[in-house]
Formats: sequence, C-alpha cells, structure tokens
Amino acid sequence: MKTRLFKMFAFTLVFIGLNATAQTRYIDNVFDSVTVTSDVVYGQNVTILPMLQQQPPAVAPLLCDIYEPKNDTITDRPVIILMHTGSFLPAVLNGQATGSKSDNSVVENCMRWAKKGYVAVAMSYRQGWNPTSPSQAVRTATILQAAYRGIHDSKAMVRHLRKTADVDGNPYGIDESKIVIGGQGTGAYLSMGYITLDTVSELLIYPKFWDTSDPDPSNHVPLIAPNFGLSMDTVYGYGNIDGTDTAYYPANFPPFNFPVDVLWNIGNNPSYSNDVNMAFNLGGTLADLSWLDYTGIPLVSFHCENDPFASIDSGVIIVPTTGDIVIPDVVGSRTAAHYNTLWGNNAGFNQAGLTDTLTQMANSYNSAWDAQHGLVYDGLYVFDTPAPSTTPNAFGEMPYPESSPWDWWDLATYDAMFAALNGAPAGYGAANSLLGSPNSGSDSIPMMYLDTVHGYLNPRMYEVLGLGGSTTDMNEIIEKTTEVYPNPAKDNLNIVSYAELINSVEVYNLSGQKVLSKKVNATTTRINTNSLSKGVYIVDIKSKVSSVKKKVIIE
Repeated sequence: MKTRLFKMFAFTLVFIGLNATAQTRYIDNVFDSVTVTSDVVYGQNVTILPMLQQQPPAVAPLLCDIYEPKNDTITDRPVIILMHTGSFLPAVLNGQATGSKSDNSVVENCMRWAKKGYVAVAMSYRQGWNPTSPSQAVRTATILQAAYRGIHDSKAMVRHLRKTADVDGNPYGIDESKIVIGGQGTGAYLSMGYITLDTVSELLIYPKFWDTSDPDPSNHVPLIAPNFGLSMDTVYGYGNIDGTDTAYYPANFPPFNFPVDVLWNIGNNPSYSNDVNMAFNLGGTLADLSWLDYTGIPLVSFHCENDPFASIDSGVIIVPTTGDIVIPDVVGSRTAAHYNTLWGNNAGFNQAGLTDTLTQMANSYNSAWDAQHGLVYDGLYVFDTPAPSTTPNAFGEMPYPESSPWDWWDLATYDAMFAALNGAPAGYGAANSLLGSPNSGSDSIPMMYLDTVHGYLNPRMYEVLGLGGSTTDMNEIIEKTTEVYPNPAKDNLNIVSYAELINSVEVYNLSGQKVLSKKVNATTTRINTNSLSKGVYIVDIKSKVSSVKKKVIIE
C-alpha cells in the first residue's frame, strides 16, 4: 500500500508538471521593454588597479546594472547575476575589445532575461594583476589573488541583494531564495570558483600553488599570500573565504613592502547569506580538480571544443596576448560536468526529463565523446566551431580557434581605442581582434550563439528554481524515499525505492569508473560488494524518471 500511494502521488506531480509547461514566463519573452538602473553601488572594496600606474591601492565603489521587466506586477522574482569577461583588466588594456558590464553580449543576455520576467544583474568586479611578468610564479600568484578578490565581490553582490530585500524595501522586487550566478570568460572562472572554492586549504596545494623557486624548501611560500601565509579559515591580508571580514596587508612584506599595514579587504553586508541555487559559465575553468566535490549546486557549462585559452578538458590557462602560462593543470568545463554529474550536483535538471532539440543535440555530442573517453556527464553544451581560416590577415597574423563566439563589438570604436593606447597603425586593432572571433564585427552570428545558450540554459534554471513547481518536487520525493543500507557496508548493500521501480543500479568509484552494474525491475534489490575494495563509492539508482545518487562506504 505504501508503494502504491507514493506512485499515485508521483503520478499526480507529473500531471501537474505537464500542465505547468503551458506557463511561458521565464522561458519566453513575456515583456516588451526593460527598465535598467545603472551603476548601482553594491559595496566598496580595495582595488589594486591604480598600482598599474604606480599609484597606491584605493577604496572604490563596486557597481552593477540592474535589469527589470517593465510594468511587471510580480514583486518577488528570481535573480540572475552575470559577470563579464576581460582577463581581470579593463577592455583594450587587456588586449581585447571586451571587459566590462557594458559588453554587448552582457547587455543582450540581461535584456533577454528581464524580458522573460527575471531580475538580471550585470556586475563589475575588481581588476588588476601582472600578466606580463617574466615569472610564472608572479603571473600565477597575481591571477589567483585577482580571482580571490573577484569571488569576494560576487559574494558581496549576492549579500547586497538580500540586504535590499530585507531592510531597503525590496526596491528591485527580488525573490532572495532564488539566485543564479553566472559568468562569461573570466567571469566564468569566478562563477565556477564561487560554488567550488569552499576552504582555504584548497589554496594550499603543494607545489602547484606555492612559489618553489628557492632551492631551500623551507623558504617556499603560498602564491596567493606570499611571505605571510594562510590559516585554515582565512588568507592573511586577503580575508576569509567569503570576504566578510576586514583584512590588512602587513607592513614590510614583499612584493609591495608597504611601510605600514594597508587595508586590503572590506567585508560587505557580512550578516547576510551568499548562498546561490545554481551557477553557469561560458568558457570557464577551475584552478584545481580538488575544488570539485559535493555541493548540491547545479552547474551548466558552455565551452568551445578547441578553446585555445582555456581547455574544455584539462590543460593550462594562458595569457591571451602573449601565450605565457598562467595556471598549469586547470580543469575545464567537460571535466567539471563529469564530476558534477558523478557527485549528483546536477540532479536538479538531470532528472527533469528534458527532451528538447538542444538537449538532444548536446546529449548526442556528449555521448559520442563519452564513448571514446569513458566520461559521464550532463549540463554541458559544446560549441564545435568551424576551423580557423588558413589565410593571414592584412598584417600577416594567423587566425586561431574561437573561444567566445557569443561576443561582438564595434570595430571602428575598438580600433581607435587600440591605436590610441598602443600606437598601432589604423586598422590593426580591429583586424587583430577578429583573429579568434571572425564573426564579432556584427551581432548576427553571435546572437545565434546566444539563442543556443538561452535555449539550453533557461529550461534548466526553470527546473532548478522550481518555477514550474512540479518536477523538482517529484524528484525530491523519489530522493527522500530511496534508501541504501547498511552504510558503511561489508558484503551486501540493500537498495529500496518506495516511489518508483528501479531499472538499474550502477556503482562508481571516486575516479568516475563504473565498478559494478545490475539491471533491476523491482522496488528492492541487493548488491554483493565483496569484489569492491575498501573506500567511498557513488551508487546511481535509476528509474524511468529519475537518477538518485547515494554515497556509500565499503569497509
């Protein structure tokens, strides 16, 4: 009787879900116009950008633009925060035409989300690092420090939104329980780091994140905070993992050797939560595989198959303008998608039963790669862009594979700015900017890429945020009514599902290798675990409508 009741309840939820799909808000454009509030101050913090011009660090406002659907009657709306690209330097200075919250693709994305009924936020974050240093240790240290500041700023953005809803009268009409964080390019690195970097110890990986240039190991220091170290809960001088404390760079410490302690981090609205429901990235990477573990936060990734600056699988992050290595052995979107699926982080949309054309295309492409490489993942859309031209441009420079085909800019404006900054001949800046983005002189083709991004991402946000109110509830019921015992186990593992028939059970080790599988057509089954070594495993319990993952220990 218990099984029958749960099945009937699940069927009722499925029926509700089918009817909910008739709702178009958050999927389709339901508003014709958008209200934009520009340069909203969401906090303040210390920026080192003035130091690039031999000026002291300074406290500066942190700014964002907020996009809302005009004449909307709903006052509690989900929020999407978008971080721009730019290699942690301003546009043009970074050798690129992009690098601000006003980038064309950032504005277009936010306009589209607002027209669908979301509140969209285009946020800036602190910039500044040393990409031209001849020392890889300096390049790695300064970009890690920049990323740490950027993650602090994005968390401050989330806390600010919650603060406005709590004590400011909710001027932007947000639902603080439904927040998504995302980014493009460099902003994509931040969005991935936001949901994965959760302990300071993950910045202490030796020797990867240490300066080992001194032959004496006792003089090796962590790159993110050289010469004054880290503790288990804070980076001295840089603040804790959420950036909610006040921190000072100590006096007389290299490389800056300030004569006195200098304010280095300001905690913004520290009493509010910076939790988010979901993240997405366009061309992102993670600094290290160890950052990936169970978070429960779904991640959707978009990546170019042959991205030359940040590998989709694993590789290195390089300086776009010089080709120098910045961080070795980074984790790309495909590897992240594999482990997020393994950990069950993407269950919020994996179990939604999406069958649209883009999902089918992504699954087909990913399955072909899976057949070759033994990977298991979802939540990844790969852009297999055309091969670059084999003809040099007018200045003798060779094109290279695309990394951000969704971006575009005004060629004449960028060319003039590039020439003024670098003393380059007329036409060089524009031609150079198209080497890896041949279609970015107009919006026609980049818009098509954004069509794909929205077509794939928006239904997944709809499911994870529970905007239809059905599928997520059903999955939660199945999750809560599936049992695996005993845990820890020795010889046998019992599996029970009260809500759905179990179709199959698969067991994976933490490297993602399938070590056991069994076909089932019942609500209960038993697996003999004698063949498994001691350790931690992921048990994937599959039914027709769900995939429930449980962590088990074999003793």
